[in-house]
Amino acid sequence: MPVAAPQSLVGHIPALRRYARSLTGDPWNADDLVQDTLERACERWRLWAAGSDLRAWLFTLMHNLFVDGARRAMRQQARRVDMDVEQAGQDFAVSGGGAEQLMDLQRCLLRLPADQREVLLLVSLNDFRYEDIARITGVPIGTVMSRLSRARTRLRELMDGRSPAAAVAPALRRLK
Repeated sequence: MPVAAPQSLVGHIPALRRYARSLTGDPWNADDLVQDTLERACERWRLWAAGSDLRAWLFTLMHNLFVDGARRAMRQQARRVDMDVEQAGQDFAVSGGGAEQLMDLQRCLLRLPADQREVLLLVSLNDFRYEDIARITGVPIGTVMSRLSRARTRLRELMDGRSPAAAVAPALRRLK
């Protein structure tokens, strides 16, 4: 590992922490995600192309770790058969909607699908360009723009306490 490598990693930690906190919504999980990202970066330092954007590479590592963790959690949750009755009641109360149950920004962000939340945070919080986000997330630029648009629309609805726009989606036409 080159001598300058650890110092250049250290400079990106605050941005990584902000992004991790926005993704996870939990300071402890965010710190774990940042630590895992930095560990992976140190283990795989030789894979980084010198002269390329280190920041984008670190965010790509974090994105991949977050997605892997989310998939692992979904598999584990699918295996669980028992359900906590109190938690189920809280979930139903929160999802009931209504103007009296307006949520703060962070809770609304956490209600967005993970892929939409990631793109929204990379654009708004970290000032990445669409091309960089496409590289980080491994999807085409058009998908990045679509996810961003859907995330902004859904976030606006959640902040206003409105129901999803899916209820007013245009009817499909049948073409022959």
